[in-house]
Amino acid sequence: MPTATPRQVTYVLPIKVAERADGTDLTGYLRWLATRADVVVVDGSRADVFDAHARAWGNVVAHLPVASRTRNGKVAGVLDGVAAAVTPYVVIADDDVRYDEQSLAAVVGRLRTCTAVIPQNYFEPTPWHARWDTARSLVNRAFSTDYAGTLGVRRDALVATEGYCGAVLFENLELLRTLTSRGFDVCSAADIFVRRHPPTARHFVGQRVRQAYDSRSQPARLVAELLVVPTLLAALTWRRSAAAAILTSTVAVAETGRRRGSGREVFAWDSALWAPVWLLERGVASWLAMLAALRGGVRYGDGRLRTAAHSRRELAGLGCPERSCACVTPWRSRTERSDAS
Repeated sequence: MPTATPRQVTYVLPIKVAERADGTDLTGYLRWLATRADVVVVDGSRADVFDAHARAWGNVVAHLPVASRTRNGKVAGVLDGVAAAVTPYVVIADDDVRYDEQSLAAVVGRLRTCTAVIPQNYFEPTPWHARWDTARSLVNRAFSTDYAGTLGVRRDALVATEGYCGAVLFENLELLRTLTSRGFDVCSAADIFVRRHPPTARHFVGQRVRQAYDSRSQPARLVAELLVVPTLLAALTWRRSAAAAILTSTVAVAETGRRRGSGREVFAWDSALWAPVWLLERGVASWLAMLAALRGGVRYGDGRLRTAAHSRRELAGLGCPERSCACVTPWRSRTERSDAS
């Protein structure tokens, strides 16, 4: 498989951190990437952190401040990065994602036949909370797509949509649905594996309700998750073995996901055993997410985001369907937004 070159792909990294990102690991990774792709880092960090990053990366990548304004800051960074790119293909990734030669070339290769590509993330190393979250990925793989912290997209397609809404929580799904609502195709690449650093345990715990809130963009899934706790309680009142059987069956589902697309190459043999733990967590978190919705949405920065992601029907019309979007992007000026309102 040919290696991706700077003339083929731009790697867009939106970042916003309170302290300087890990200089050794991330700087080394960016240096490696810069020999294989154009790299654009759109940095929304405060001034002193931005300056530290500029000193560390300025001679390696295009290091830009955030120019767009969106309620979800990551969307602003992505749109600015895509606007700065000049290559036909773009890879968008969070700062904890680590491509290697094979996975980067594989995503670029799929982009030759697909408008957008969703590879599969896996954690390395795997502390307890990473194994817990891996069970979620395996269940997702068993039924459909596990949305990763990275994706590949053809730049001309995203430009044709004039970007995507920046007032949603599940921004990757919003991007992909924006594409499909305009007739572009999206390919799930369950066999392309991209390593990801696990979060801290504290960050993992803080994300439980936010991840559950994402299911509001997938009504059938939301209903299923809301039924977990009532179903288990009903099973316990009838026969404890029934509740145990329900939890145990999730192990079989997760194992199915582990075996899909050569998943056993990166997911450890015991990964599926965490599925009952994740199911119980999601069953509780889904109800907490409903309470958050009643309060106006999940907390994000200094405010709240009510919408997880818009449906394809909502996105099929012209303009952003979110009344509270207030986005200023490379494709949507302040004047256009004012006229639309």
